[in-house]
Amino acid sequence: MKLNISTRSLHAFLALQECKHFTNAAERCFMSQSAFSVMIQKLEAAVGAKLFERDTRNVTLTAEGELFAEVARSLVGDIEAAFADMSDYVARRKGRVAIAALPSLAANGLPAVIAEYKRTYPGITVQLFDALSDQCLAMLRQGKVDIALTAPGSGLTEFDTKTLCSDPFYLVCRQDHPLAKKRRIRLSDLSGCELIHLARSTSVRQHVELLLRGIPVMNSGLEVEHLATVAGLIESGLGVSIVPELTLFQFRHMNLVSIPVDAPVDTDEIVRPILIVQKKERSLSIAAQGMSELIEKRLRNIGNRAAPKRLKG
Repeated sequence: MKLNISTRSLHAFLALQECKHFTNAAERCFMSQSAFSVMIQKLEAAVGAKLFERDTRNVTLTAEGELFAEVARSLVGDIEAAFADMSDYVARRKGRVAIAALPSLAANGLPAVIAEYKRTYPGITVQLFDALSDQCLAMLRQGKVDIALTAPGSGLTEFDTKTLCSDPFYLVCRQDHPLAKKRRIRLSDLSGCELIHLARSTSVRQHVELLLRGIPVMNSGLEVEHLATVAGLIESGLGVSIVPELTLFQFRHMNLVSIPVDAPVDTDEIVRPILIVQKKERSLSIAAQGMSELIEKRLRNIGNRAAPKRLKG
């Protein structure tokens, strides 16, 4: 049986139970006595039982009314709690935001944004997953995260994307390498250099292979997963590497230098775009929207300030 009972009628019932008088209960509910009486009659009809005994002096609950009073109090309490809970979500006093980000962003720039967000909204739980581009998109697709910070690649057409910043590329080499004295280098300067690669699954590797197409670099044979490993291999004199500016904090070794890579004449700047990605045709939660806006505000153009143009130590 479908019941048509409003929260207002529940409040009216509880007011009459407490006041035991129609006039006083109607005043408490800011209603005329006649309208109040009609509402109680409709409630009894909806329930299918007489809820109140009426006489000239006061109003008392029937046996069925006693049972319904428990139901009414429970329903009103649940509704008020639900609206209070919803109010907390809307006011960002509670909630959850989940972010998937490239490791370079998860370690550089994004932590400060999360800290600022947590100071402003301490009741919101923030989850951060550091992962490669394909994994970031997979988590977004599965609904595990609200937003992803990643680099261009396959599978992006199903999402809404916005460019957050541009991440320039640098050569990292030892201080005693022949290119170490240059303030900037051209791609052609890398001819004959032994290159240490990141794994093919990384966005960095995919961009570097495009950059070096046609440049006769030597393959060092070294292909690793982690930037800290790349730094150790370079420091040991086993080769050089091309990495984005956002990763340069991994190469602050006394024996290493980082040099900006210039684009060839008449070509675009050599950069890795960083994107902020979300599901198409689906609005972010209020909490996630606030995080997205703060990320855009704080990290826009972070690639241009992640490191000085030349690093030593």
